[in-house]
Amino acid sequence: MATFEVYGGRQLKGELHPQGAKNEALQIICATLLTPEKVTIKNIPNIRDVLKLIELLECMGVEVEHPEPSVCIFKAQNVNVEYLTTDDFKNKAASLRGSIMVVGPLLARFGIAYIPKPGGDKIGRRRLDTHFIGFEKLGAKFNFDTKESFFKVEGKNLKGAYMLLDEASVTGTANILMAAVLTPGKTTIFNAACEPYVQQLSKMLVSMGARISGIGSNLLNIEGVENLEGCVHTILPDMIEIGSFIGLAAMTHSDITIKNVAYDELGIIPDSFTRLGIKMERIGDDIHIPEQSNYEIDTFIDGSILTIADATWPGLTPDLLSIFLVVATQAKGSVLIHQKMFESRLFFVDKLIDMGAQIILCDPHRATVIGHNHQMQLRPTTMTSPDIRAGVALLIAALSADGKSTIHNIEQIDRGYENIDQRLNAIGADIRRIG
Repeated sequence: MATFEVYGGRQLKGELHPQGAKNEALQIICATLLTPEKVTIKNIPNIRDVLKLIELLECMGVEVEHPEPSVCIFKAQNVNVEYLTTDDFKNKAASLRGSIMVVGPLLARFGIAYIPKPGGDKIGRRRLDTHFIGFEKLGAKFNFDTKESFFKVEGKNLKGAYMLLDEASVTGTANILMAAVLTPGKTTIFNAACEPYVQQLSKMLVSMGARISGIGSNLLNIEGVENLEGCVHTILPDMIEIGSFIGLAAMTHSDITIKNVAYDELGIIPDSFTRLGIKMERIGDDIHIPEQSNYEIDTFIDGSILTIADATWPGLTPDLLSIFLVVATQAKGSVLIHQKMFESRLFFVDKLIDMGAQIILCDPHRATVIGHNHQMQLRPTTMTSPDIRAGVALLIAALSADGKSTIHNIEQIDRGYENIDQRLNAIGADIRRIG
């Protein structure tokens, strides 16, 4: 198990270039299974979850070329469907949450798909019902082997259908969308997720020959086509990493410019940080966060305490609430952080409390933060990263603390952030990777 030794209390200065979006990459890579032709994907993040998914596709028979860093060419001409029943597939797919999105493409193209219960972050209940109910609406038969924790979906004669999703699941929408593009007839998906990741997937599928209308809304209409062609697709910069860097700059009094952020795709994220009192300016497609001695949390119009809550897009992404929480610990004022979607994502706050943060964990979904206004630095400590986003929040806390902190289980951070230690060290941080 690898560890970060973090020597905090340093101001950082310089430019950071965000990696490609992890959540988009997982969907886009699975979509290459929809065609036997070559698909070129650019700006692929070099992170553990993405690399494991690419390895899984190679084991399935997909040819993968790496002509240059962050670029891959996929050719799914000779997919071995029988491999899906092997123990090797089960072991590899079970360790990766994104593996669930191979089901839609495989079902659409080959009429059958298997998947073990996928892994990923332990952040609360993450049910898969939306995916499989959608496949059943298209005419597929679904079976779950409870003993083996193995899902099987079969459907040789799928047909377009109307469906109202029980929740606006991003991965559920993506999976059903990928199945629908090769399904004869018209499919309507109401209450579809419309995050930039889904929009990017939709645009890629259209460039491959799919017929999709309503992109960017919660009502998607798909006219099935017989086959899809190859394409070239570029992944957006990762908005979660961009938000993490904004929070890092505020917590460490740093002057940081985040380059090429695709600002128009960030939605409410910049405004949400502004409500915490963080100053920033847009320069072209860059974000500049100047050095700030302090930042003051806004209140509602009637003077009541500000609440920052996650919501389906265009609301605030739940992946950033851990960052907002840690940034609020050094703000002037108080804020209620309400994590609606996952009931275990706030359990890392005990580590922040150990560091001196003033946080009241109200229940598994809500925490009230009383900021220090930078009058008292967080204390260094030893902690363990529980998941990707909490891990980076703890890293930001350690970088703001005065002294040496130790973070164990940094494999969790590596799952979502590419060479984060090297990139931050390049602008003045002191992070040492041990093991």
